[in-house]
Amino acid sequence: MEYGFMIVVIVFMVALMWWQSRKSKQQQSKVQDFRQSLQPGTLVATFSGLIGTVVSVDLDKDQIVIDSEGTQSRWRIQAITEPPVVPAYVSDDEVDEEGNPLVPSEETEQAQLPTQSASAQEPIDVQPVVDETSADQPSASK
Repeated sequence: MEYGFMIVVIVFMVALMWWQSRKSKQQQSKVQDFRQSLQPGTLVATFSGLIGTVVSVDLDKDQIVIDSEGTQSRWRIQAITEPPVVPAYVSDDEVDEEGNPLVPSEETEQAQLPTQSASAQEPIDVQPVVDETSADQPSASK
């Protein structure tokens, strides 16, 4: 019975190592395919955090030139990661202490509406303007 338990443990360890190896090879293949498919204009990031677009790729020398905000730099292709994921920015004013989004109340919605002056809210009574100086004077052409 002791040997049966040892055999089960050994088989489990071998299966676990095989599964990890397979998973690692799949991930390496995915990264290699990504690096082989790099073309000028592709948005990339480096492991050190540089974000830019590909200018040129030299697979024979395993080098890539990246343009980051007008500055070009040459990198080893192994330093390139998949396209960067830019997180959405959330202001501290939009969440509570636990990070949950705030639900706008009617008071805050009213405060955010543009204020209107009292004259804009009331209708304006417009009367035509009469030029009194020309009505009182006789015309000169008589």
